[in-house]
Amino acid sequence: MAEEETTEEESAPKEKKSSNMLMIIIIVVLILIIIIGAVVAVLLMSGDDEAVDATAAPQVKEKTISKQSKRTTSSVLDDTRKLDEIGTLYPLDTFTVNLKSDSGRRYLKVTMSLELEGEELSMELDAKAAVLRDRIIRILSSKTLEEISSKKGKQKVSQQIMDTLNSMLSDGKIKGIYFTEFVIQ
Repeated sequence: MAEEETTEEESAPKEKKSSNMLMIIIIVVLILIIIIGAVVAVLLMSGDDEAVDATAAPQVKEKTISKQSKRTTSSVLDDTRKLDEIGTLYPLDTFTVNLKSDSGRRYLKVTMSLELEGEELSMELDAKAAVLRDRIIRILSSKTLEEISSKKGKQKVSQQIMDTLNSMLSDGKIKGIYFTEFVIQ
């Protein structure tokens, strides 16, 4: 009987120690979950609208669409005027390139059209098609995911491509670049 009393006394501190250890583990896990949630929230809020749209829930997308549908008629008329002023479009074949990264596992698939100053430029573009494709591939493959995933990044890439191609042309110039497909995987 004396032995039974000593084992009961020893098991009580062991149970206390294990329950304390379990409580510490639970608290640490909860703190880590809160920290990870805060980091994700900050990253989502700091990106531009386009990055948020890609990861947002359908309800958030519906709100964004309803806000866009409330545009005034004057802004719609302005957009229509801009569409009327677009010059001749020269469609390019699809480009599929690996993005610059450490893992090398991201790629970009882009289809674009060039807005030409005049129709006579299309003959020069046909003659220099291979060189133009090479320059565009070099520019696109030199970009990282972070550089091209935002709206500003796409504008910078578009401007860089336009500047590079215009420096090679003699019969006119490219006024704009329009992405008709832009897929990052």
